[in-house]
Order: sequence, then C-alpha cells, then structure tokens
Amino acid sequence: MPAQSLATDAFVLLKRPPTDTFQSLTLFSADHGTLLAMQRVAKKSPATGVALDLFDEASLMLETSNQGRTWFIKEARLIARQSDIGQSYDVLRHACELASLIARNQVHEESRPAVAELLRSAYAAFATGVHPDVVYLKSLYRFARDEGYPLKQQWFPTLPATDRAVVAGLLNRPLAGQSASPDEVLRLRRRLEEYLRGHTEVLID
Repeated sequence: MPAQSLATDAFVLLKRPPTDTFQSLTLFSADHGTLLAMQRVAKKSPATGVALDLFDEASLMLETSNQGRTWFIKEARLIARQSDIGQSYDVLRHACELASLIARNQVHEESRPAVAELLRSAYAAFATGVHPDVVYLKSLYRFARDEGYPLKQQWFPTLPATDRAVVAGLLNRPLAGQSASPDEVLRLRRRLEEYLRGHTEVLID
C-alpha cells in the first residue's frame, strides 16, 4: 500500500526517550486531533528541519504507511517555541500537566480548533512565568467547557459563595491581577477535578 502524506500545523504534547534513530512524539493538530509521530534523530544536521521539543508549534509534512497509526515527520518548520517554560520547575510541571491532559483525552472534531487556540494561549502564558497554577486551572476549566460540559450551570453553583467569588476572579482577571493564594488555587482545582471525574468523561489522570 502506498504511503499517505499529510500537511498540518501541530503542537508537541509529549516526548518519549529517543532511540538511536527516532524521537517519538505525541502531537495535537487543530485539523486532525492527536497524532503519534516519529522524527529521525539527526547525527549532524537535522534532515527533517528543526528538532522538535516540548510545547513547540510547528508546520509539518507527515507520512504514514500504516493508515495513520504512526506518522513519520518528513519536514518540520518551527512556528513558535516557548523556551522560557523550562526556566522554572513549577512552570514546567504545570505546562506538562496541561499537555498530558490534552494527550489523554479524545477531543471532539468540532472542539479541536478551540483546543489548539487554548494550547497556543496557555503555552504563551506559562512562558511568562506568572501564576502557572492559575494558568492551569483556567486552562482545565476552558478545556472542559469547550468540550461541552456546563460548568457554569452545574459545577459553579455547588461552590460556597466565597469560593464562587474566588473562582470568578481566577477565571476573569488577567494573571497580573490575581491575588488568590497557591493553597486556594490548589483547593479549587481539586474541587473542579472532583466534579470532572464524577460528572464528565474528561480523563484527569
């Protein structure tokens, strides 16, 4: 069967330890969802363009010989790289949690463009180094909402009034204006995760 080709823009969600020959990547494309891809490890100069890293957004030319179960990267052109995410362990941890969340969930076709935009804006926010815990909480809420779950109608009213006020600030204020403590953010994140585990098909862990 002849190889199939695919041109798409995608984000790098996961990287696995490379072999001598290939680097295995999990990608997310607004057009095609989650893709497993292999990039040849360059010995001297990259034969397929830039060597992709976590959180990269890239324009790719892919090829498969097994009906899309695995893709091979034939060409890669970098669109955006958020190198600053790796400057802080706390930022890196939260960014990896978001990438893993997207990787483990099958995103509905109609939601894929919104998830791609979520990744683009969240990675840029993580790169600032400001309140990564808030960036993650906002991203988790936005992901579940865009997947069609009525968080505002069903989860939000279950919170005490004081928590509703804090959540409203977390979701609506810019990062520079956030004042909730890390303990508050973590507690409310756990409340949201508890709801998602019990009332949705979102895979949290």
